Amino acid sequence: MLFTDRTDAGQRLAEALRHLEGEDPIVLGLPRGGVPVAYQVARALGAPLDVIVVRKLGVPYQRELGFGAIGEGGVRVISDDIVRRGRLEQADLASVEQAEAAELTRQAHRFRDGRPRLDLAGRTAIVVDDGIATGATAAAACEVVRAQGAARVVLAVPVAPPDAAQRLREAADEFVCLSTPYGFSAVGEWYQDFSQTPDDEVVSLLARAADGTDADAGAADGPVDADVAEEVAIDACGVRLTGDLSLPAGAKAIVMFAHGSGSSRHSPRNRHVGEALNRTGLGTLLFDLLTPAEEANRANVFAIETLADRLTDATEWLRGRAAVPIGYFGASTGAAAALRAASSPDADIGAVVSRGGRPDLAGPLLAGVRAPTLLIVGGNDPQVLDLNREAEAALRCESHLEVIPGATHLFEEPGALDQVAELARDWFLGHLVG
Repeated sequence: MLFTDRTDAGQRLAEALRHLEGEDPIVLGLPRGGVPVAYQVARALGAPLDVIVVRKLGVPYQRELGFGAIGEGGVRVISDDIVRRGRLEQADLASVEQAEAAELTRQAHRFRDGRPRLDLAGRTAIVVDDGIATGATAAAACEVVRAQGAARVVLAVPVAPPDAAQRLREAADEFVCLSTPYGFSAVGEWYQDFSQTPDDEVVSLLARAADGTDADAGAADGPVDADVAEEVAIDACGVRLTGDLSLPAGAKAIVMFAHGSGSSRHSPRNRHVGEALNRTGLGTLLFDLLTPAEEANRANVFAIETLADRLTDATEWLRGRAAVPIGYFGASTGAAAALRAASSPDADIGAVVSRGGRPDLAGPLLAGVRAPTLLIVGGNDPQVLDLNREAEAALRCESHLEVIPGATHLFEEPGALDQVAELARDWFLGHLVG
């Protein structure tokens, strides 16, 4: 199993924890990397979010060997066996504990930004991390949470090695792990993006959860009145999709990007076009129509009906965020999904732009598209150019085929992608705003 990033891992983990919704749980993220994962779990379960700050107490002459752990509220978990076998002096133990206690207090204050620790007494506590290596810190966290009064402790992680997973089943009342690969060497190898989580991100996520600003806002009536740039989770046809929503203040329309084969919301080409649209005041939603697991099966990128249905559901979700005109920007097979979705009698899509797309895959439904459609193809992409000419002939709406001389399928030639962005910008401004 391969996770796109911690957000993706958290959303998948949340689905495996749905059975805990009725227990009124509290979600606790292990800082730093566990907090973005826990944030998605808490959001999906409608549960409060906090950090579980734990400091391992390492043997002075062998720091990686822990003789115990400490947590907030004066909680101490000490292994008398390791203390005895290591012949550790009380003065040495006290020195280690004093140093770790100071760091624990600093971290807790920094992460919560002055907010009190959530009371775990009698509650179900879900301890979340972004993955397990040895499991020592996670096991200590479970002991600390239990000592803080939790009635039930659930440990949840996206990935862990089989041996650590087996040990951790005894540390918690319930252990939930999405993948236990035998070829495990490090947590980061199971993520496409495993960049370090800074303190500021932890602070921000905890603040958003505490203030309730992570909840979906109601639909704005007309143009957006403040800048919005956030990662969003969209339920479409029973699947949780991840996207990046960018709404400049005053945005009078939003363009949804329907990605095709070999493309995603992280595509530099689509982001280049999206940023160009944002600079002119248009909002954008770049999101993935397939989950990372689905993308591994090449056949799924040609499942146009499925992609179109998900795009339609996502469009309804977006209408709940802002009551402004919506357009579609489709690339590759995403263009066929966009046109198929736009062909629905009640679609109400203001304009469609296809970049190097396969509109022909929308088949006979092309005749039902009413949204003004711009087809952009590279002059050095002959096969796709022929398919777009056939698609343009099948369209009954206002349409135009724009050929960029010298450009190939991915528009990698100097200036080619800028031309795509300019053409898309003018088409959307003219048909969505003008």
